[in-house]
This record gives sequence, C-alpha cells and structure tokens, in this order.
Amino acid sequence: MKLSHTHRTIDTIWRMESAKIIAGLTRMVWDVGLAEDLAQDALVIALNRWPEIGIPDNPGAWLMTTAKRRAIDLIRRTKLRDQKYVEIAHSMDLSTEEDIDDLLDEEIGDDLLRLIFMTCHPVLSQDARVALTLRLLCGLTTEEIARSFLVAESTIAQRIVRAKRTLSANKVPFEMPAREELKDRLSTVLEVIYLMFNEGYAATSGVDWIRPLLCQEALRLGRVLAEIDPYEPEVHGLVALMEIQSSRFRTRVNSKGEPILLMDQNRAQWDQLLIRRGLAALERSRKLGRPLGPYSLQAAISACHAQANTTAETDWIRISALYEALSRVMPSPIVELNRAVAISMAFGPTFGLQIVDELNHEPSMREYHLLPSVRGDLLLKLGRYDEARTEFERAASLTANERERALLLNRAADCNLETS
Repeated sequence: MKLSHTHRTIDTIWRMESAKIIAGLTRMVWDVGLAEDLAQDALVIALNRWPEIGIPDNPGAWLMTTAKRRAIDLIRRTKLRDQKYVEIAHSMDLSTEEDIDDLLDEEIGDDLLRLIFMTCHPVLSQDARVALTLRLLCGLTTEEIARSFLVAESTIAQRIVRAKRTLSANKVPFEMPAREELKDRLSTVLEVIYLMFNEGYAATSGVDWIRPLLCQEALRLGRVLAEIDPYEPEVHGLVALMEIQSSRFRTRVNSKGEPILLMDQNRAQWDQLLIRRGLAALERSRKLGRPLGPYSLQAAISACHAQANTTAETDWIRISALYEALSRVMPSPIVELNRAVAISMAFGPTFGLQIVDELNHEPSMREYHLLPSVRGDLLLKLGRYDEARTEFERAASLTANERERALLLNRAADCNLETS
C-alpha cells in the first residue's frame, strides 16, 4: 500500500474514531483539552507505525489502547488522578494496565453524550460550545468548522482554544447534568447533534460526500436523548428529522461514490422503516401540544418529501409554507436559500431566483458554495446557460469536497453542451 493511500486511510479512520477516543480519555483525565492532545499523540504514533506494520484489524481499538496507555503514563507522572489511581491499585488488587483499562471500560454511561453536555456547558458562549463540539465529536478541522459558521478560520481557532481553557479553569465535570440543568443546555446539545449529523450527510471536505457512521452516531445520540427527556418536543423533532433523512442514504451516492441529488434519487430505495420511525417521532413531537420548533418544522418538510412518490407529486406549496414558518422561528440566510428552492419548485424558477439574488448581497454567504450552486440551477431552468455555467464553476471553486466539486463541474460542462 502506498504511503499516501495509507495516510488517507488513517485520516478516514481518525474521522470515524476520534470522538470516541477523546470521550473515553476525557473520562480518564477529566480535561477535554488534554484528552484531545493525548488522542492526537496516538494518531501521530499510528501515522509513524502503520505504514510499516500495516493497518491493524481493529484500528479504532488500537488507537484507543495506545491513547489510554499515554494517558496512564501521564497520570503516573503527574499524579493527576493520584487518589483514584491509588484506590484502584489497592482496593481492586490490580497490577497491569489492562486491568485498569478494563475497569475504566466498565463505567456506566454514554461517554459521547457526556462529552456533548460537557462542551455545551453554560460557562461557554453558544458559538464556542458548537465550535468545540464539532471539533471534538466530528473531527472537523478549524477550516472546516469556519466554513460551517461562515466566518474566518482564525476566529474559530481562537474560539476553540479559549473554550478548552475555560472548561479546564472552571473544572466542568464530565457527567450528565441533573434534570433541572438539562433543559438549559438542551438547545445547544440538539444543535450540536444535528451539525454532527449534517457533517455526515454532506461532508464539508474530503474525498467522500457522505459519512454514514457519523450520521448513525448522531441518530443514536438523538434517540438516547429522547429517552432521557421524552417531554421535549424538539428532541423528538430532531430524531424525526434524522430518521427521515437517513432513509435516503443508499440513494445519495452511486456505485462510484458520486453524489445523486434529491430530485434524481430512486425513491423506491428509500428505507421505509426509517421513514416510519421518523413519522412516528414527528407525531410524538406534535402530540406534546406546543408550536413546532425548528427541528420539528424541518422534519415536517422532510416528511413531505418522504410521502411523495416522485418529485412532481411532492407538495411544494406546503414545503414553501413550512419554510416560511421556519424562517420566522429560525431566520437565517441558509433557510432563506432553501425557501427559494421550494418557491421555485412551487411557483417557477423566476420567483426563486428573485430570493436568491437578494441573498447575493448577504456578506455571510459570499463564500457559501450552495448559493451559486442553487443560482446556477435556477438559471439553467430558465435557459440562461452561460450564466448558469459561471455559477456552477464558482460553486465548484468554493467547495472543499472533491465529490461535490466534480458534480458541480459536470453541471457546468452540461451548460456548455446546451449552448453548443
């Protein structure tokens, strides 16, 4: 295996496993910044050794074991958890590192969910909570997070460093909050889980357009959260949204890994079990009797797609109305862009293009690749091929995902065929 290919494989493994490793280490050292450093140490060791010895059969376990050994070495040197270490050694009659690993693995609970609640602690600002969790749970780089926030990379880097220092200085515990504290952190936790899901649904960068395991992990965390707080409609709304969107996974890429857009997907292959689970979760949200929040509204939009046999049969007028409601409870340029797509499908591309053109003046959208992508699509439908090609090429230049870039360049090439 060539070195470059090995490094790409390690990068993929790291993106899949890093969150669990950091969560497991945080439980050991109770410092999320230190846990991330130890996990990075294990990654560096893998980068040095795996090209020589080959990829282990269970690379995630290899990384976790290596990182834990680094943590145990650190604990021994610094006596960071001296009291607990002494208690373990004396009361359990343990003598090997494997014994300590086994004991730590037996502790009850979901480390990833604990890590989310830790990084969503009120001592951090809303933006800092989300940025830090995207870094730790999704394995995103500062550049990738900056793209999600539509802000400068240096801003995200400073935000993450300050967040880790603040958690350490305030000795924020690695544990699930009490019920009365849970509600205060819930909105951020939901936001983080959905951002995690979205990163798996349409990867910000890399060679793969989708990261199914990240979506599955986000969905699992959402389901756990729904059991913990069953009377919060937005928890069910988020679960419904993720269930329905997950139903499309097998149709989102072809056999070559190339993206297939929603309109071109084979709906007969959508997972009906996940759709039923999503619709049931949406119904649970509605039955709690409160106005639909942003996740329930987005789930309702996804439900419209899931219940239509074809694109033509989709109730685009209802989807436009749901986006209108969403823009009132969660106004954002991205929601407005999606509303423009729905409007164009319901009433024609000219109406959608008017909304998109207004968004061209929005500073936060200047580097957002989906704006020129949508504009190109609308111009294409209007027969303005030269302008559409320019927009697709601009969109391709802005995305960091190789699959998406190829798709956009193909669409630009199709415009050339139309004009020839």
